[in-house]
Amino acid sequence: MTSTASAGTTAPIPDPGRAQARILRVLVASQVLSGAGLAAGVTVGALLAEDMLGSTSLAGLPSTLFTAGSALAAVFVGRVSQTHGRRPGLAAGYLTGAVGSAGVILAAVLDVPVLLFAALFVYGAGTATNLQARYAGADMAAPGHRARAVSTVLVATTLGGVVGPNLTAPTGTFAEHLGIPRLAGPFLLSGAAYALAALVLALWLRPDPLLLARAAAAGAGEVGAGPGPATPGAQVSPDAQGAPGADGTDGSRGGVVLGTLVMVLTQLVMVAVMTMTPVHMRDHGHGTGASGLVIGIHIGAMYLPSPLTGWLVDRYGRASVAGAAGVTLLASGVLAAAAPGDSVALLALALALLGLGWNFGLVSGTAIITDTVPLATRARTQGLVDVSIAVAGATGGMASGLVVAAAGYPVLALAGGVLSLALLPAVAASARGRRARAPLPGE
Repeated sequence: MTSTASAGTTAPIPDPGRAQARILRVLVASQVLSGAGLAAGVTVGALLAEDMLGSTSLAGLPSTLFTAGSALAAVFVGRVSQTHGRRPGLAAGYLTGAVGSAGVILAAVLDVPVLLFAALFVYGAGTATNLQARYAGADMAAPGHRARAVSTVLVATTLGGVVGPNLTAPTGTFAEHLGIPRLAGPFLLSGAAYALAALVLALWLRPDPLLLARAAAAGAGEVGAGPGPATPGAQVSPDAQGAPGADGTDGSRGGVVLGTLVMVLTQLVMVAVMTMTPVHMRDHGHGTGASGLVIGIHIGAMYLPSPLTGWLVDRYGRASVAGAAGVTLLASGVLAAAAPGDSVALLALALALLGLGWNFGLVSGTAIITDTVPLATRARTQGLVDVSIAVAGATGGMASGLVVAAAGYPVLALAGGVLSLALLPAVAASARGRRARAPLPGE
């Protein structure tokens, strides 16, 4: 069943249910590929920098660089998506990530650290695009199913995210046969995976979810649905802006602040601890195979629980799950700090909890942002929010190496867990504000 976009327009709008199902299928395919590209580089980035620079204190620099690069890419992808739709924005982001992967390989072959740093910055575009894709899954979703739509896109990253780190050893061997340094091998996988993800989106993400959502909103006569900024003071429909209620947000600017804070804090803690775990393991005699296994479990925990998390967010509210993120990250930090360095099992469990806490924060925070921001400015605002997330990741990555060099890995892990508890007063303050703004009975 179709309808027209608006009066005077004859272009048909596809059935929303069928269109959303197709959009999710294409996004799932691209996320499987991009997950492998993302995870492979994360696994060996710190080790490659440590080898080339000869310093553990700068081992967090790769994470800082590609998360800083992802900040710039988030702005770019958000602006392109705002103007032209999700398809060109996401495809361009993944292609840029593929170029960065090729640059990392060239830097390793030539042994030029400056080129490595520049390439890692460009490589960060893949990370930003991987995260931006979750918003595309929610564009056509009904308000009560947005978290589940986001989770469907996120969980697709699991397969590539788990497989990627465990291909560290084989891709390293393959790279050596080609005359490429072993630790640069996973970036061969990253480049190919990102390029294929871009191709999938460019060919098959039709209809474009954001453009279709705008057309559907315009056809329904909603204010502020067009590509430009909404009229100041205009009333936006609940579907476009997000209504107050059980989701734990108030549909105002406070919702943007809360959603951003949740995702920023969980990203900072997750990146800091994840970045230095392979270095910590190598210092205790573990090889890249063991590190790949632990990081693979961590990335699986980041994405695999997404369907359950999405259901929890839609069922029990955004703020409740955001609070659970803080508690889970605290448990992860305590366990990672207490785990003996030679215990792969305990480190894997700690990193699994780290991934789960991040998942709670990302899904709940994304739902809060999507509920709050109208269609007219949605992609641009989401891009700016992801800039904050990327800056937090860059900060965590840089600080992680310095903290470990000065005080050790257990201090880093414990500090991250304690910091994550800041989510609890933020969630409580949002709940108090919502109750204060609620109308009294009879009003």
